[in-house]
Amino acid sequence: MRGVLRIIRDTNRRAVVAEVSALPVGYLVNISEPKRTDDQNAKMWAMLSDVMDAAPEGRMWSTETWKCAFMQALKHEIRWVQGLRGDPLPLGFKTSKLRKGEMADLITEIYRYGDEHGVKWSEKVTQ
Repeated sequence: MRGVLRIIRDTNRRAVVAEVSALPVGYLVNISEPKRTDDQNAKMWAMLSDVMDAAPEGRMWSTETWKCAFMQALKHEIRWVQGLRGDPLPLGFKTSKLRKGEMADLITEIYRYGDEHGVKWSEKVTQ
């Protein structure tokens, strides 16, 4: 049994079904959407740079800060720990853990906010 089975076409889908069907009772099977793509990641960082350059509402934030703000807007998990000087430090804004659909939602949210605040996109609007 291979560790990860990826469905890439209908003939492959049948092979995956056959392999899962052959597993002994008691095995666990985890079905999930793939993680975000490299293209989605590159697009997100380009968009965050566009938002940063526009400084909507006078916010002079780094791309990393903008990323965290958009992740929080979409209710992604965050936890707080005590920073080096006792100030709160947020953890948990990792886009590398997002699934393709979640990343598409994040890109859509960045577009929505940017369009509402006059951000000039450096690339053609696509998803």
